[in-house]
Amino acid sequence: MDKATVASRANLLLELPGGDLIKGGLEDLAAGTETEDALLVASFSTRLRGLGLSVPPHRVKDPEMRLYRLLERRLGNGAHAHYNALIRRVLSFSNSYWCVKP
Repeated sequence: MDKATVASRANLLLELPGGDLIKGGLEDLAAGTETEDALLVASFSTRLRGLGLSVPPHRVKDPEMRLYRLLERRLGNGAHAHYNALIRRVLSFSNSYWCVKP
């Protein structure tokens, strides 16, 4: 894939709802950094690959639980609502990407 195609896909990700989370998560996962975005992408890696996105391989065990625990440390009782909001954003991204994927 040439640089123009990569740049075009990166721009497409950012134009879609939740695309900022996906783009950041893909970058963090590729770098081996365990961030909220990386754990979110790891949680949805099968779905994202099914859409044709190149999700870096990872060895994250239980990414959903690790994400929740990370949110819990940061947000306390607000973790559950924020976790659910993140899930909705990824689902919104998936539905939108499906409609416009290259």
